[in-house]
Amino acid sequence: QMVYRCKTIKMFLYILGLVAVWFVYRWYRETKRVSNKEDKYVYITGCDSGFGNLLARHLDKLGFRVIAGCYTGKGEDELKKVSSDKLTTIHLDVADSESVSKVAAFIKTLVGQKGLWAVVNNAGISVPSGPNDWLTVEDFKPMIAVNLLGVIDVTLSVLPLIKKAKGRVINIASVCGRISPFGGPYCVSKYGVESFNDSLRIDMTPFGVKVLCIEPGFFKTNVTDTAMLKNNFIKLWERLPQEVKDDYGHGFLDTNKISYGDLMKVVGCMEHAISALYPRTRYSPGWDAKFLWLPMSYMPSWLSDTYLIKSKPRPKISAL
Repeated sequence: QMVYRCKTIKMFLYILGLVAVWFVYRWYRETKRVSNKEDKYVYITGCDSGFGNLLARHLDKLGFRVIAGCYTGKGEDELKKVSSDKLTTIHLDVADSESVSKVAAFIKTLVGQKGLWAVVNNAGISVPSGPNDWLTVEDFKPMIAVNLLGVIDVTLSVLPLIKKAKGRVINIASVCGRISPFGGPYCVSKYGVESFNDSLRIDMTPFGVKVLCIEPGFFKTNVTDTAMLKNNFIKLWERLPQEVKDDYGHGFLDTNKISYGDLMKVVGCMEHAISALYPRTRYSPGWDAKFLWLPMSYMPSWLSDTYLIKSKPRPKISAL
């Protein structure tokens, strides 16, 4: 019995050693970066604020030629003030195919025969969000137009340029593309991004194009601004029929506080996806993503449902 235990311990240590060696090898491999960054063009959507704005500034400092799509003129002006002359800003509305086509034509002229090294589909919105029976189908359409159809439209508009450079498509999804902690179109749109990302990755592999997905946890950006989400909730509540209000009760408006992390954790993953010689297929920045949401997405539905139901405010006439 003692010999058996010793063999078991040796086997365990052997496996542990192999895992440690693999992690060291992966770390070393992922430190390698692409060359000639000054010749590589990167197209980023949603650069007015948040992840997109920080990424544009970060890549500009690293020497990449950034094409920053901004929704507002103010966003363009403020980004120009803190960037070098190599960074180009341009007006972009990802929900407007004409705007997307105009930007794609501009990029084609700008990059020439070099092609486009990367497109980062970062633009997104998060409201209206709430219980599904508070919403109408018209509430779903604008967010899906931006978060999903915008991603598809922008990607397809520059895909020939990406293929020419054997470059990368980076899609900003969310942990909400793996599990749905709340109702409304946000999770629906992010599930769609995940599906588009996976199918495009398979399609583009023969052409040497890498398609990569970022799945952040909850970080403090304009998309997750607590005051904005609270106001959205109140607006939805005020238009509800009295019967639905009676079902939920006014106490349901008490929203849960969300833990936020350092935005540069996400930007670091985005930069690695763009500049690493051997990028990961998926990135999950944020401790909540790694240790709560993603593990929960693999759990049996009854278990994840139990957690999600208990973590939310309960309707007044709840049967639970």
